[in-house]
Amino acid sequence: MPAQTSIDIQPFIDIVEDLNRDLLPAQRYQRMIDAIARAIPCDAIVLLQRQADWLLPLAVRGLSPEAMARRFAISHHPRLQHILAADQPVRFAADSSLPDPYDGLVADSQQLHVHDCMGCAIRLGEPDAESWGVLTLDAMDAGTFDRISAMELRACMAAVTAAIRAAQHIQQLQAEADHQHQVVQLLMESGPSPVLIGNSPAMQAIEQEIATVADSPLSVLVTGETGVGKELVARRIHQLSGRHQEALVQVNCAALPENIIESELFGHVRGAFSGAVDARSGRFELADGGTLFLDEVGELPLSAQAKLLRALQSGEIQRVGSDQLISVDVRLVAATNRDLQQEVKAGRFRADLYHRLSVYPLPVPPLRERADDVLLLAGFFLERNQQRLGVQRLRLSPDAMKQLQAYHWPGNVRELEHLLSRAALRASHEQGRNRRVITLQPCHLGLQSDLLAGPSVEAASPLSVTHTAQTSMQAERDMRTVMDMRTVMDSYQRQLIEQRLALHHNNLAATARSLGLDRSNLRRTMQRLGMMSS
Repeated sequence: MPAQTSIDIQPFIDIVEDLNRDLLPAQRYQRMIDAIARAIPCDAIVLLQRQADWLLPLAVRGLSPEAMARRFAISHHPRLQHILAADQPVRFAADSSLPDPYDGLVADSQQLHVHDCMGCAIRLGEPDAESWGVLTLDAMDAGTFDRISAMELRACMAAVTAAIRAAQHIQQLQAEADHQHQVVQLLMESGPSPVLIGNSPAMQAIEQEIATVADSPLSVLVTGETGVGKELVARRIHQLSGRHQEALVQVNCAALPENIIESELFGHVRGAFSGAVDARSGRFELADGGTLFLDEVGELPLSAQAKLLRALQSGEIQRVGSDQLISVDVRLVAATNRDLQQEVKAGRFRADLYHRLSVYPLPVPPLRERADDVLLLAGFFLERNQQRLGVQRLRLSPDAMKQLQAYHWPGNVRELEHLLSRAALRASHEQGRNRRVITLQPCHLGLQSDLLAGPSVEAASPLSVTHTAQTSMQAERDMRTVMDMRTVMDSYQRQLIEQRLALHHNNLAATARSLGLDRSNLRRTMQRLGMMSS
């Protein structure tokens, strides 16, 4: 019987001491198997982690570099199956008929077949718990491991298991700390509580709808024209929900290039694609326990819609490059200025995703249907501009008020906000910032030329026209209110894209840059407008 000699315990002391060092997981695991190799001489040693029905190498010593890229299907490797099923370290006879998963992979060896092999399942919980992974040791010469007793081997594996358990705990704490840091950043960036300004019947109806749905788990689809304040409505829903102390995570779907949408939503692991130098949490993970707000959801390409639907149905996500399922608890609010029912009919939006998103549809009315709120909103924006410009007081003249109330507001609340910012700047420059009261006149608003040049000409101040003309203009305004704004916007977009294409000799990349768009977003817009085939 071969003589039994004690293994060197110093390498295992080194493993424990490494727990006090700030190491990346890959470094920690590599140093671990290097230490084991010093204690137990062998030609190859591999630490593999289990992910569902596969074993993935985390650290390798003594195998060819390609081994790290391999994924070992458990069902295809009987030795690995046997190790996983055993509650003690397993050693295989040199003449075992079971194929070795590393045959031909041992580095710097002309010998194809491993002759001495042993391994141990690593369980981080109870003894009968599912294994976390496997540690395997291989030697090209039979009898290499004869000197190691079963007791010594069990003690060795117990130390390794304890070190891996501690390393996993450290990794989990670091991940939780990173997650909390990102959530805190999102909370800090969210700014003050959202304020919905207005006393009009339309605004009161919106407030009532928000109060009804906010504290429920239902998905909400906020719809409305550009600039009506869909984001504010989404933030208000989150604020009044039971999740208000967690993060509201916003994703602008229109601004995401198609090739990174999946990573942005679900995250990725290190090395998942070129440029993925570190693992990263996706927006779903960051919103866990809180609210995920998908702005401009109608801009998502069909491929991303399918993946989003799966995540919403199952409540589970997978980071790009990982097989591990992550459970998430998110409340979903989406917003769009598109008619998604028409998009479904046109084949540009999935019907099943539409129904999943629109459990509680919440349309936001345009500003022209909230005429009573215009001056209230104007006062709010002027107060904000007083602080920005460092002036004492901004006020509207009576004529300026009349113009604001008569205007059609095709750009809605956002147009009003930007118009007043420009007007405040002009008036303060003209009248002097040190003046006690700066008055905004019609000339500062710059609405007259806009009204005369565009579809809102009839909304100009009616002071100089007859009652008959006023009646006629009001009728025309009412007709234009009913017009399909999408048709007008599509026409404008088509003309603008055609002009830029001609300017850049039909170069899509150059055209996209000149429009401030990603090329894939430009292609999708052109396909929607019928300017190119899908």
